[in-house]
Amino acid sequence: MPRSKKGKRGSSKPGIKNGVKGDLGGSDDELTSDVLSHYSSASETASVMDEGTGGEQVDELTAQEETEDKLKQCIDNVMDKSSKTRLAGLESLRQAFSSKLLYDFLTERRLTVSDCLERSLKKGSGEEQAAAATVFTLLCIQLGGGDEAEEGFKILRPILTAILIDNSASIAARQSCARALGMCCYVSAAEEGEDLIKSLALLESVFMSSYPNREGTLPTPKPGSPGLHCAALQAWSLLVTLCPASRLTVLLDLHLPKLLACLQSSDVNYRIAVGETIALLVELGRDIEEDFEVEDSESLCECLKSLATDGNKHRAKNDRRKQRSIFREVLHYIENEDFTEEKIRFGVESVYIDSWMRRRIYDAFKEILESGVRHHLQFNPLLRDIFGLGPPLILDATVKANKISRFEKHLFNSAAFKARTKQRNKVRDKRADVM
Repeated sequence: MPRSKKGKRGSSKPGIKNGVKGDLGGSDDELTSDVLSHYSSASETASVMDEGTGGEQVDELTAQEETEDKLKQCIDNVMDKSSKTRLAGLESLRQAFSSKLLYDFLTERRLTVSDCLERSLKKGSGEEQAAAATVFTLLCIQLGGGDEAEEGFKILRPILTAILIDNSASIAARQSCARALGMCCYVSAAEEGEDLIKSLALLESVFMSSYPNREGTLPTPKPGSPGLHCAALQAWSLLVTLCPASRLTVLLDLHLPKLLACLQSSDVNYRIAVGETIALLVELGRDIEEDFEVEDSESLCECLKSLATDGNKHRAKNDRRKQRSIFREVLHYIENEDFTEEKIRFGVESVYIDSWMRRRIYDAFKEILESGVRHHLQFNPLLRDIFGLGPPLILDATVKANKISRFEKHLFNSAAFKARTKQRNKVRDKRADVM
């Protein structure tokens, strides 16, 4: 893939792992294991060869049918009366959705799956709500951001919002809902931008409670609130990458001064999220205006230097190391526009992470897809569109052409997908001045 030029917004555009705690029982563990083992053997993109029998082809159709039967059982489990069984079903779906593409299977059952997730979000425990929000996010990624994903988002968005702003809801559920709202809005970005504006405002209302008061004093964080503020800030910063110049200018003026004060937060992860967001906002500001400068940049650089060399023995060694590494990068970018480039390899391809914007987008997908992010970069047209990779490569002459064409035909030819792509390209262009 040709390397994108640094600083060009047109070159590109975290969910909690909701594992099931405790012993799920042998049958549920075996179900999860069976689903994943079938996916590892039933690839959508190449014929699987059985080396033990001299290269004899495995019956792909049979393997796929068995896999789908296991997934149907997982969906049934999410509707079970037992909370333990529902959690096991959600965890199995999370692993399956993140590890492989299931577009055909999910297109036919998206309403059923959405209904199951809606029930878990409305009536489940905090752990179940967190798991359901994560699975819904993966469902939107699987559906490719077209009509189906947008329809599902409109249905579940009020429920996700209600949980996020409910102070009595569990922190884990609220964090997961914050990430779901950010990612689902990002992948199904409506052409009129109304969803984007609403989502930005909602997420702002969450993390702005960490901002200093009128006297300039940071509030004392409540238990769990830094993690929630971190999730909301990261989801918000993902959506900021979609904003046109006129909207960005307003956001920069409003949030940059307040975020600078939050670098003094007592929570290391929130400090790091704030530092990365500041770097992203400065980068976007420089895209709009070449000589963009942060107000009181000297104080900012002094603060960044302090965090980049922090040797406070009261903090955990790993926390100190992580903080120093991140803030060295932020400082180098603020002072010299120097970004530490990263190359992500998958299959025979690579994608370059050469800006704070691309890093925020990649990190958001990596957080929800976990180890499956490389598989989705290789085969998921949604991620390939976002990172400018083009249609998935077909490397094996024995590929089932009808399966590949069905997936690509829907995603690349549907009006909704074209509109979303057009919208993303427009708002990336700093000449765009709408919203």
